[in-house]
Amino acid sequence: MITFRHAEIKLSETFSLSQISWQINDGQCWAITGPNGSGKSALVAALAGEGELRSGQRDLGEANVAVVSLEEQSRLIARERQRDDSDLTDEINEGTPVQEMLDETCQDFELQKRLIDDLGLQPLLERGFRKLSTGETRKVLLTRALTSKPQVLVLDEPFEGLDVATVPRVAALLEDIAGSTTLIMSLNRLDEMPDCTTHAMRLESGAMSQQFECSDGGQAARLLGQISQIRSDIQLPPPETDIEVPLNADGTLVALNKARVAYTDNLVFENLDWHIKPGDHWQVKGPNGSGKTCLLNLITGDHPQCYVNDISLFGFKRGQGESIWQIKQYLGFVSTGLHWDYRLSVSVRNVIVSGFHDSIGLYQKATDKEKALADAWLELLGLSDRATDSFSSLSYGEQRVVLIARAMVKHPPVLLLDEPCLGLDEANRQLVLSLTDRICEEGATTLIYVTHHDEDKIHAIGNVLDLGNR
Repeated sequence: MITFRHAEIKLSETFSLSQISWQINDGQCWAITGPNGSGKSALVAALAGEGELRSGQRDLGEANVAVVSLEEQSRLIARERQRDDSDLTDEINEGTPVQEMLDETCQDFELQKRLIDDLGLQPLLERGFRKLSTGETRKVLLTRALTSKPQVLVLDEPFEGLDVATVPRVAALLEDIAGSTTLIMSLNRLDEMPDCTTHAMRLESGAMSQQFECSDGGQAARLLGQISQIRSDIQLPPPETDIEVPLNADGTLVALNKARVAYTDNLVFENLDWHIKPGDHWQVKGPNGSGKTCLLNLITGDHPQCYVNDISLFGFKRGQGESIWQIKQYLGFVSTGLHWDYRLSVSVRNVIVSGFHDSIGLYQKATDKEKALADAWLELLGLSDRATDSFSSLSYGEQRVVLIARAMVKHPPVLLLDEPCLGLDEANRQLVLSLTDRICEEGATTLIYVTHHDEDKIHAIGNVLDLGNR
């Protein structure tokens, strides 16, 4: 169906795939692995026809190819923003409804109805696409792809952002279509390799280092093994200055009383009392759509309903004259939404420096000390040689670890990590978990942490807020 022969494909000014020889036949199920920056997402893009063929051969045939990826998710979010004319009118643009998004590419409405039921999308159909959580968005993308009746389905991290209950449902869907649809999946977590896997490959630096047939996903995972070297000698660079943090009258850093978030057609949560004291680290859990990201955005001030709720932060009562910058100086924050927003042409070093100023982009000259601390973080991340490269030239996983360093660089009194390991390979995931454990151990930072993966544990966390049990 698809053939690459000694192909060199230029995807950007700084990255090319080289010597790709690959034969994909009807009904196969391929798993693509490799470290962040190895070219997994680039290979997915090449399968969709992107990139310039510099030499060799790329024959994509005439197969209908559907792609589900973080980049496709980001592209649709950007399209929604371009359609948003609320800056020019007095009306709030709720965005394209989910049902309309699903109908755009649908070739099988019976299948669409079944997937809506299987994935629990019915309550979302009239909601604007931009209003969805990361996991809800991923379900919509998967439904769009499957109902377009593809001959080839390309999935870049198919399980990322999905809650614990949804992962086995999606895995069962893939098992059902395996054989009748050619599947190609890029995976960071080897334990997520589906049983239907028939072939596997590993990429290194834009080239194939391993390629083989296998009997199932378990055999593929064993054959690939754990090749990455996990670092244990983590030492955090110091903060630029120590931050004196004011407390609320009750001794808390953050206090929410009877908090409520609701949209016209959907109550997310209500009557939520949550008080966060210094050193009390929290994990926030719950299914897709339960309000985890909404809750964090209430704290950062990035949710429009933060001003109609009773929220006190760092000695300020929300909505009584405080500026957003007075709040954000005490916060470090990583989320998928922030990752989507960080599309500026800015150097990797300056992305980290921007964490000192709580800005997206850098709008003032960095001091020598800020540059030195940013370089120390880049050395810790193994990205010293990319300091002056454009942030957009990094792979998704590399961008993610840089944004985590941006959040941690000032050793904030409160660190909000919303699915920080999304898109990370095993080595970077362990690095991020070690960094997070270490910053908690220092005692100056209180952590609020969202993850769907039980294995991504932060040992310092002693409190759990479960929005699924409310």
